[in-house]
Amino acid sequence: MSSIKIFNDPVYGFITVPRGIILNLIEHPYFQRLQRIKQLGLSHYIYPGAVHSRFHHALGAYHLMTSALHNLRLKGVPISKEEFEAAQIAILLHDIGHGPFSHVLEHTIVPVPHEEMTVMMMEELNLEFDGALDLAIKLFRNEYSRPFLQQLISSQLDMDRLDYLNRDSFFTGVAEGVIGYDRLILMMDVVDNQLVIEEKAIFSIEKFLTSRKIMYLQVYMHKTALAAESMLILFLDLVRKSTDKPFVSPALNYFLENSAFDTTIQGRKKLIENYTNIDDVDIWFLLKTCLNSKFSNIQNLAKGLINRRLFKIRIQDGPLENHPLETGADSKDFLSSNNLALQTRQDSFEFIPYNQHDGEILIKTKEGELVPFSNIPNMQHLQTSVKKYFMIMPQF
Repeated sequence: MSSIKIFNDPVYGFITVPRGIILNLIEHPYFQRLQRIKQLGLSHYIYPGAVHSRFHHALGAYHLMTSALHNLRLKGVPISKEEFEAAQIAILLHDIGHGPFSHVLEHTIVPVPHEEMTVMMMEELNLEFDGALDLAIKLFRNEYSRPFLQQLISSQLDMDRLDYLNRDSFFTGVAEGVIGYDRLILMMDVVDNQLVIEEKAIFSIEKFLTSRKIMYLQVYMHKTALAAESMLILFLDLVRKSTDKPFVSPALNYFLENSAFDTTIQGRKKLIENYTNIDDVDIWFLLKTCLNSKFSNIQNLAKGLINRRLFKIRIQDGPLENHPLETGADSKDFLSSNNLALQTRQDSFEFIPYNQHDGEILIKTKEGELVPFSNIPNMQHLQTSVKKYFMIMPQF
């Protein structure tokens, strides 16, 4: 039997994984579940190719982490075998706590943020693997004495962001999101246990941050995705409140029936057991079972999401004035039934490509001096906030 497992990835080509704990984690049901959770939620309504999964992303981030660690070792940075493997495990599992449709369930039926679920699931895996994830959990929680390892996992220039920008731009076809991930990795170094980037990669960093801004505005917060996500959140909320309970999987029913969860050890085990058994398939099945719901608003939301008949949305740079809801033939029926009135939603989102308060990217000059990226001349435009206002109207 070969000592490695090879995955054929459409973005990076062949990704090799050694047999042992990392491959065992990949083959674990917790990780395999990520194959049934789309990376970009409902973005396939806009970009038909955006059907890649969080499984793809986790493997890609693992691949980039492996490349970065090898590069740092070549530059003389001492990284033990245990640290190397722990960093690989931490990035591999960094999204294991995500629920169906990205962050949607966090705002509706699951009261626990996905970061907390990730830690809880890693701790369960650690028990199963006899403490083999101890160091990986420390890295994930930023409790280890060598910060650069944690910065590779979560920072303003980490393996997570390098992969999802590259991968999401590939599958959406948004060419502006493509980044020079390989050059950025080659330019990484460590000084005083802090991750730094060599000065000659400044323009690669600028391209990376600019690409992230474009992807955020053009893909992640696309107006159609906002409308579809708003519909799904509303649909789940109405189903939960409905007296006409649809047929769903036992795991999803656990979350629909409970709004508060037992915090004891047994309660936590039950939460994890049910959480790890829900994925995108459960939500699509719920939508299909509600196509004939006796509540017309639930039925219309299900039909709208199944057939891509989405809410209207207005989005602009400045605050929106109050607009009366313009009702048509569809929307009158949509708003009328069972005292479950739907409201026009006004909201906003704000994005800063580079936020110095979230931890600086350190630039190593040719003289060996460390300079925060925020002090680099002509890069201030990347620290400017972008704010958009939008109004979602429950009419088709």
